[in-house]
Amino acid sequence: MSLTDILSPSDIAAALRDCQAPDSFSPKKFFQISGMSKKSSSQIKEIFRILDNDQSGFIEEDELKYFLQRFECGARVLTTSETKTFLAAADHDGDGKIGAEGIDYFKYR
Repeated sequence: MSLTDILSPSDIAAALRDCQAPDSFSPKKFFQISGMSKKSSSQIKEIFRILDNDQSGFIEEDELKYFLQRFECGARVLTTSETKTFLAAADHDGDGKIGAEGIDYFKYR
């Protein structure tokens, strides 16, 4: 399964266009534009599984900086500031990584 099996390619492209400039990435806005905020919890968990590059069950900071590239190969990497802000917003237990429930959190913000 790929992200385009769950999300519209045109919505993904629009979300990536919106955050092309460094330090312009907003997880909440990206989730809204890409259509992720409209998906069910089970669909969000499937998206999370696809984004979890090492299949550890978590997205760690080193994986998170490549978040946009998981949607499109040529997308930019997140800046250190964007990565830390994203991690802080979704890491509910402070362990330095995001579980599927952290990604689902953006659906409701």
